[in-house]
Amino acid sequence: MDQKNSEKKYFKLLDKYKEISGESIPVKKASGIEKKHVLWGLFITFISFTLSILILFASTSIFKTISPPFALLVVLGIILIGVIFDVIGMAVTAADETPFHSMASKKMKGAKQSIKLLRNAPRVSSFCNDVIGDICSVVSGAAGTAIIYKIFANSANISLLEVLLGALIAALTVGGKAFAKNIGINNANYIVYKVGRLVAVFSSKGAHNKKSKKCG
Repeated sequence: MDQKNSEKKYFKLLDKYKEISGESIPVKKASGIEKKHVLWGLFITFISFTLSILILFASTSIFKTISPPFALLVVLGIILIGVIFDVIGMAVTAADETPFHSMASKKMKGAKQSIKLLRNAPRVSSFCNDVIGDICSVVSGAAGTAIIYKIFANSANISLLEVLLGALIAALTVGGKAFAKNIGINNANYIVYKVGRLVAVFSSKGAHNKKSKKCG
């Protein structure tokens, strides 16, 4: 009898939970994949392919001419660029748009550009994290292999050295991105505003150049 009563109580509680969760948590199913999302995905794929070819070609040409110590500095620079863009991509998804409207009303430089970044957060994040971040990871790995073959071409332990340097580059990349996520989340609004100001500088320069061309 006790077992039957406990089973009944369990099923009653389960039914109540289903009712409560169904009422208090409205879940909407997406209508499907929109055309603009498909076009954006294709555009990002094309951009990634093009940038990868250009950067890999440029980096392999550069690493043939520069010294190994300087090549290692270049690799660290590429990793740092990937981490910086990861910070921006994370900040854009975590930032709050509200304070930027008051900044825009006060005509603070970069506020309008920051709002545009936040309203296009999925695209900005995809470009920063997936395009630039992943390309930097691939290029740094390929560059590390090129450096090893340049220094230790005749060494019997070249495979081991290649693995060790590849592991080091991967560790720096992953550790840097983990560090970047914390910075991006904790300082989201500040980072977005700084990027917005940078965009404002370049956009004002572009507008000035267009005006000068028209006047000429």
